[in-house]
Amino acid sequence: MERQTMPTSVVTPPAGTEARTMRLRPMTPEDIGALHALAKVEQWPHRPEDLADMLAVGTGTVADLAGEIVGTTMWWRAGPATATLGMVIVSRRHRGAGIGRIVMDAVLEQIAVELGPDAAIMLNATEEGLPLYRKLGFRGVGEILQHQGAAFQAPLVPLEAGERIRPMGDRDGEAVDALVLGATGLDRPPVMALLREKAHGVMLTHGDDITGVALFRRFGRGYVVGPVIAPDATRAKALIAQWIGSRSGEFIRLDIHGNSGLGSWLEELGLVRVGRVVTMVRGEEPPATAPGTGFAIVSQALC
Repeated sequence: MERQTMPTSVVTPPAGTEARTMRLRPMTPEDIGALHALAKVEQWPHRPEDLADMLAVGTGTVADLAGEIVGTTMWWRAGPATATLGMVIVSRRHRGAGIGRIVMDAVLEQIAVELGPDAAIMLNATEEGLPLYRKLGFRGVGEILQHQGAAFQAPLVPLEAGERIRPMGDRDGEAVDALVLGATGLDRPPVMALLREKAHGVMLTHGDDITGVALFRRFGRGYVVGPVIAPDATRAKALIAQWIGSRSGEFIRLDIHGNSGLGSWLEELGLVRVGRVVTMVRGEEPPATAPGTGFAIVSQALC
């Protein structure tokens, strides 16, 4: 994928950064090590390879202060006038100096130039980031709950007559993309192509119709299940159970929508809730267009 990147620019050093020059420049693969170090300080689980994959299908920006990367962000196209944004980090040694606002202002301007001034931008915000995002015009539209643990044996979830769950095949790519797009409103072929390359999947079918999907891939400390798209919570559980039932004792994570109805069930299986972020949007939230419902997301950064 050809990615548009911002030109390198010199900005006025924020207060508290002495007289050194800070530059905003495109993130490159050579910056992954520094990004990983910043993420580790925040206790975010991303491996360097996870971050490299994310950059390969998106656009990154770093704040470089005299050779030290002190701020980062990434964003991904999610439609003609829609983007998702994540990996917003400011070095703890330089917080309170306005670096986060400088980076965000520059990236929001970049998105406006590339996707239009009315582009919808979505992100998942930690409690610490909420004040800045609200000042920038983002509003809360939901929440994501992080569940994780070493799952034990999952119960069999019964399906209706004519329904079955089967492995995702090489010819299912178009159907998977359509299910995710319809349930989320996010159109992102490069991200979906990366997921299909990296993940295993199971499909829910009813006769000849494909009605649900759950992807399972290596990420962070272990594995992640997501996205999960299904007609309802019972069928979402059936899809998720295919993965956690076969991976008993291994570390698994899901990031579920707060209104998914899956939280108590996951707790009972040993996947405890360990975190919460607020889903925010600037502009109009992308509408879901299909009967399928999103129960678990790709990741908090990618949404």
